[in-house]
Amino acid sequence: MAKQERASRTRRALLEAAAKEFDRHGYAGSSLAQIARSADISLGALTFHFPSKRALAESVRERGNEATLALVDRLNGHEGSPVQYVSCLTLALAALLEEDAAVRAAARLAREESCTRHEWHALWAPVLCERLRRALPSDVPPGTDMAAIADMAVHLVSGIEATLRHLPCPGEPDDRVGRLARIWQQALPDIALSLNSGDARPLGVADAAGAVLHGVPTGDPGPEQISAPSGERRPE
Repeated sequence: MAKQERASRTRRALLEAAAKEFDRHGYAGSSLAQIARSADISLGALTFHFPSKRALAESVRERGNEATLALVDRLNGHEGSPVQYVSCLTLALAALLEEDAAVRAAARLAREESCTRHEWHALWAPVLCERLRRALPSDVPPGTDMAAIADMAVHLVSGIEATLRHLPCPGEPDDRVGRLARIWQQALPDIALSLNSGDARPLGVADAAGAVLHGVPTGDPGPEQISAPSGERRPE
């Protein structure tokens, strides 16, 4: 049993180190030797668990994709309008990207494989497009182009993912989720986002991402699960 626990800890440490390396440097810029050094684990132990860099990258992608799917599932019970749901989903995805290196790595690895379908986008983009497609006329603010909203949502999340690794412009706060919330309010002033006064983060958005990271069971979130301020970030 102790041997199995050590093997599990070793594998977990390697996945965490690999996620950070793939996130920062991409697939081509990462090496097994550097990942082993970052995890403080021998290269031989690494190759025992993961025989190749491709196998390690696939495991990291699987981990990040599972966290993304868990977040999408968690927000399925959102009871607001389709536009509110889409805005909250994009903000929750941005919060998850900020929190979880494996999610960032999964997104970057998928983006780098430009010859194939962007797997990470496929986990959430069709969901928000389908929610907007099913919107009733009473759910849509007058004059709203729902196809444009869907495009904007996808581009906003893509932009957050691509720029998280860079410092913000001088004078801008390093709070991508709060800035994204302000973009939504500027573009669609009529949508009702309940914002924390301190950092302009929508109430419950970071909590949904945090619940996924910290192992809270997925499923339709109740009001008590998505409304309490979080303020807690997973250390990396």
